[in-house]
Amino acid sequence: MSAEGASASPIPIEDLTKITDEACENALATTKGYDHENVGDWNSKIINSILKALITATAPDASKPPAYRFTVNSTIVQQGVIDPSVAADGALSNAGKRGMHSASGAFWDVNRDGMWTYKYTGAEDRGMDIVVCVTWFAIV
Repeated sequence: MSAEGASASPIPIEDLTKITDEACENALATTKGYDHENVGDWNSKIINSILKALITATAPDASKPPAYRFTVNSTIVQQGVIDPSVAADGALSNAGKRGMHSASGAFWDVNRDGMWTYKYTGAEDRGMDIVVCVTWFAIV
């Protein structure tokens, strides 16, 4: 987990983590594993749930314009097939894992804008990795 831009976060990182965990868990509530036909729907549910929670948390008064704009990116990666027969000494910790690296950059006001990246670990037992990135921009 990265807390890049965390000092400028419009809500506490603990709350952002809770929002993200809940969004991911709700999106995957009925699945036991990666299903390519449903991955687009899962990503949409995760993104929309996080956006709704962020807007509610930062603009509780609907009569006033929000103080921030947000982008949310959700990446779901299927892990390789986990087969105990190919794992060293039967250990599944790295069997079937795929490498992944994602990076982002931006030019902004470091005092008000920011970015937060988080890996949701609750998907690992379902054969997936989920990485969520939230970016916020203060409105002048």
